[in-house]
Amino acid sequence: MIRRIPVRGRWVRVRESGDASLPTLVLLHGITRSLEDWDPTFEALDGEYRLIAPDLAGSGWSAPHPDGADLAALADGVAETLAALNVSGPVHVAGNSLGGAVTMTLLARHPELVASMTLVASAGFGKEVTPLLRLLGIPVLGKLIATTPSRLSAIVQERLIFTDTSFATRARIDHAMAIARETDAGLTTWKTADALGTVLGGVRQEWRDELHRTIAATPRPTMVLWGSRDRVLPPSHLEHARKLMPHAETHLIPGVGHMPQIECTHEFVALIASFLRNQVAELPKSASQ
Repeated sequence: MIRRIPVRGRWVRVRESGDASLPTLVLLHGITRSLEDWDPTFEALDGEYRLIAPDLAGSGWSAPHPDGADLAALADGVAETLAALNVSGPVHVAGNSLGGAVTMTLLARHPELVASMTLVASAGFGKEVTPLLRLLGIPVLGKLIATTPSRLSAIVQERLIFTDTSFATRARIDHAMAIARETDAGLTTWKTADALGTVLGGVRQEWRDELHRTIAATPRPTMVLWGSRDRVLPPSHLEHARKLMPHAETHLIPGVGHMPQIECTHEFVALIASFLRNQVAELPKSASQ
């Protein structure tokens, strides 16, 4: 079920399935994206977990967060959304791309909410990023690009994400265009990209280092997944993740791009289900009031 819920005076769009008595898995999408990126995961894990996927604050069809569009505001928005859904934690959290950095920030700021992390081609492990996102760091031009809908940009974006470009369907391109037409979504994309990186330096090291120092004090069971042909955040970042999180389970998925949850749903779901099965046996389920 997809609905809009009031969260501290703003509207948040969220998809939910599963009974509140089941262990909870929260799914967080990436920059310029929406909760629809998790549709195959919902279909595959239906009935096994309580699944919750929000449009992040200011993305898709959720209103912006009053505190801005940096990682702290986005993570606080997730925590506030869970509270509005009467989820008190701890919950399992999976994040793709920007959603992975939001997942780690959620642990840093709200450790009581996070039981485990699944980081899927996550931001936060290196400076390299596609030039298309670096462009958003150019003064004036970056904002113009982010807030000017273009079907060509939507086509390029969808084809960049997948190794198998047959996944860049007309429906997905139309959906990307619909998001791009949302004024809040464009502004949030620009503000988030500007906060996290620069056109020349790529993803800023300062916030990455601070984030990893913080979460090292509150480690959680973690799995990191990457597609071997990711053109948004390079698969070499998986090696950085292994060094920063030596306790993490890691997987490099051959022949796959930036969204394994879509491009190889069966393998992705098998990996996350196996990982979570072990965590569910050891950690408490999400509490609902």
